[in-house]
Formats: sequence, structure tokens, C-alpha cells
Amino acid sequence: MSTLEQLRAATGHDFLQRPLAEVDADIADALRMETARQNDTLELIASENHVSKAVLTAMGSVFTNKYAEGYPGKRYYGGCGPTDIVENIAIDRAKKLFGAEHANVQPHAGSQANMAVYFAVLKPGDTIMGMDLSHGGHLTHGHPLSYSGRDFNVVAYHVRKEDEIIDYEEMERLAMEHKPRLIICGASAYSRVIDFKRIREICDKSGALMMADIAHIAGLVVADLHPSPVPYADFVTTTTHKTLRGPRAGLVLCKEKYAKDLDRSVFPGVQGGPLVHIIAAKAVSFHEAMQPEFREYQAQIIRNAKALAQGVADEGFRIVSGGTDNHVFMTDVFSKGITGKDGQNWLEAANITVNKNTIPFDTQKPMVASGLRIGTPAVTTRGLREPDMKTIARLIARVLDARGDADVVTGVKREVKELCDRYPIY
Repeated sequence: MSTLEQLRAATGHDFLQRPLAEVDADIADALRMETARQNDTLELIASENHVSKAVLTAMGSVFTNKYAEGYPGKRYYGGCGPTDIVENIAIDRAKKLFGAEHANVQPHAGSQANMAVYFAVLKPGDTIMGMDLSHGGHLTHGHPLSYSGRDFNVVAYHVRKEDEIIDYEEMERLAMEHKPRLIICGASAYSRVIDFKRIREICDKSGALMMADIAHIAGLVVADLHPSPVPYADFVTTTTHKTLRGPRAGLVLCKEKYAKDLDRSVFPGVQGGPLVHIIAAKAVSFHEAMQPEFREYQAQIIRNAKALAQGVADEGFRIVSGGTDNHVFMTDVFSKGITGKDGQNWLEAANITVNKNTIPFDTQKPMVASGLRIGTPAVTTRGLREPDMKTIARLIARVLDARGDADVVTGVKREVKELCDRYPIY
């Protein structure tokens, strides 16, 4: 042992070099368990994905040690030279990727990104319009359990009952009646193309600002496989994971005229110091999204989603709105007398993860739900293609139709493992 090593050992500083398994065996075990779970599971939760080793490396980097309140060139702490480089790179790449005038890469999550926009242009009690949660919206679009529903007067719009497509006529009627300060579009469980141009026209007619939350479809947008809201919306928010396949975090884009108000709203308005290691990982993922193969990846996500939705429909399950145009679809399992909660649990036992989800005009409580939300970003990252989607659809149906029978679940789990072994993650 060298003199330095002896000194560190004597003073307790050797902990800096000790591996996780030595420092905290419980967490190391949990990490191994999660690695095994992901390797052996068909991940069909629409909001999840598998990031690259490069993104993982940036997330686990020494930038986690750095405090950097403020913005590049205007920090409240010293020693931010490399941090400024990283954040400026992330900003420039985000603007180029989305064709935006201004980008703030500091939000920790999509919820904070939305909050920052609200606080930049709204006052408590202002009227906002958002998509009803049970019709495909998000908690932060005005649900009463969220700050968005607590602090603002919310008017919800819906999908049409006959085809489960956004009711733009209702949206316009409600906007003209209630004159909201802000109309929020985008969804967390909606499988059809969103008409951002039409929504901009409704905003202009009613005098509302427009915010598009594209957390789910951001990857499709940058690949030109879904219309972009950037030319139309005053603000665009997104997460950087999901289809964008970056770290779990948020991003806000806006017109230049709102830049100062937005930046002040993010910091010091709703957040303190940014997570520099996550911003570094965002920059890496933005670079990956600029590569030609990323567009093909997004196209395959859509092909897989269409094939999987059709496969599930062929097994006798109703698909909400009849299909999908993007990465996600919802299946109405209650049409077969199965709750979303039971379906989720049975499939998880077979190493297929989905999430229970309310469907439009649902009669079940949200924690029970009538539907399952199913998405293809993660399995597409692993390399699965359309023929595999047909296989997965049959496996899903076997588990659900058997009502989680233990023998059936065991057999399906074995087949899932064989399929996953053919497509390793890392």
C-alpha cells in the first residue's frame, strides 16, 4: 500500500475508490435485480426506453458534483467553465433539433417544464384549457390533484365518443365561451396525429396562448414523422426520455419574445441548481437524435406499434380509436371483463410490462381502469421488428384470456425470456 493509500485509509478517504458492492450491498443487489429485470422483460410501457451507454456515462459523470445556479456566463457559483460548455452545447443542439428560437435545458422533468411555462405567463386563477386526463391528457394539464388544477381555473376538452379522436369543434366552442389565457395540447395516452395548426387557429380566434406538450412524441417530431408544433405554439415542452431516448428530464422551447420570462420562471422561479450531469446526458441524446439512423428508429417504432395494435386486435381486443399513428395505443380490456389493474399485474408476472390506463368515457376508477396503455419505443430499441410484434400480441392475449392462470403465465414467461435473449439490451 502506497503512502497516499495508507493516509486515505487512516483518514477514511478511501471511500472515494470503493465499489458500490462494498459500500452498500443492498443497493448493489437492487441494481443487479433491476438490470436482470430489464434484460428479461418486454418493456411495453409507452413512456419508457433504454438509453445508450454514452447517455448512461454522462449521467453518472463527475458533473453530478457541480452546483451551477444561474445560466451560462451568469452563475452564482465559481468553477462553472466546463458546465457552461455543456449547457451551451445542449441548448444549441435542442434549438437545432427542433428548429426552435429559444431552449431552456434545465427543467428536471416534464412536470417542472410545464410548471415553468404556467408561471411565466399565468397568474393564479387564470383560465386554462387542457385535455381531460381520462381522454388522454396529463395530470399537469389541469387535473385537480395537480398544481395545474389547484392553482388555475380549468376547462377540459375531450375526444369524440364515436371515434375517440380529439373533438376540435368542442375545443373551439369552449375556447370562445371561456376565453382561456392558455390552451394546452399534447397527450400522454393518445394514439392519433394532433392537428397543431388547427389548435393555433383556435388560439388566435379566442385570444389564447398555445402550449404543446410533446413529451410522448418528441422523437417522432424531430424525425419528421409527426407534425411539429414549434412553428405554431408559443411554448413547447417535452421530456427527454420516452421516444427521444435520453435521460429522464425536461426541456422547454419557446419563441424568443418569451425567453427572458421563461428562463426566470425556471430559475429561480421553480428550481434551484440544475442537474449538470443530466444536462450533459441530454446533450448526448440530442446528438444521437441528429443521426440518420435515429429517423429509421422512429419509423420502426411506428411500424411496430401498428403491427402490435393490429395483432392485439386480431386476438379479439378492442383498440381505442381503432389503431395508432404513433408509438402508443390503448386496448379496452374491460370489453372482455378484465380490468386494467388485473391485466397489468398478470402480464407483469409473465415479464411483460404495460400500465393500466383509463380510456375515454371509462366507467372504472383510475386505479382500476378499463384499459392498458401499450407502447413500442423500448422494444424497438432492443431491435424487435414487426414479426416479433405478432408474437408479443399472441403472448399478451394468452395471459389475459387465461385470466393470469399460473401455468399459462409460467409458459409465457419462458417464451418472453427466450425472445429477450435474442435481443440483448447492452
